[in-house]
Formats: sequence, C-alpha cells, structure tokens
Amino acid sequence: MKRKKTNSTSETSIEVLQKAILDLHGCKATWIKSAPFKEVFEGETVWEGIVQVFEVDHPKSNLCYAWSHALDNSKKRRFFAVLHQGVVDSPQKAVRAVIVRDQSYHGIQGKII
Repeated sequence: MKRKKTNSTSETSIEVLQKAILDLHGCKATWIKSAPFKEVFEGETVWEGIVQVFEVDHPKSNLCYAWSHALDNSKKRRFFAVLHQGVVDSPQKAVRAVIVRDQSYHGIQGKII
C-alpha cells in the first residue's frame, strides 16, 4: 500500500494549538516544549514535523500532544490534539496513533479551520 507523506509544519502558533485543544478536549493547555519527530515506514518518510507538548487540565490526562498540517490544495489546516493516556505516552506514539487511525478508517478526524 502506498503511503502518503504528511508534513507537519511549525507555522501553527502555540495559541492556535491551545485553541484546538480547548475545542477538541474542552480543557486549557500550557505549552511545555516542542518535539521534532520523523516517522519512517518501509524506508520512506510518512510523517515529519514538530509535535507541541502541553500540560492540560483534563480529567483523564495531564499532557496533550498537538500539531497541524495543511490540507492538500487548500489554505485550511487539520489540527490534532492527542491526550497522553494508555499506549500514547510520547509525542511519537501520538503521531503513530493518528497514522494508524488514518489507515484503519480511511480518514482522520480532526478540527479543520
């Protein structure tokens, strides 16, 4: 199966990602750090970008990993905010979880603005 490379860019401000976290998870977020990451599958880069790590006041988690990417042929962006819980215990695993979901459901749900 041919996988499409997705680039996450650092063009999204911390404030916009904080708004996405609020919209998607209903909690406030405080930025902690940036985590650059590159995911390679069968020798090809399938995702490369920067995941922002936030402290959150969510009842199920105290951390959230957030990023966005531009949609093809559009000025809109898709936003992702994945809570630190269960097997998702790092920025890398948050990205991998979204990639797996994309392959499983043929489409990623996220906030588009």
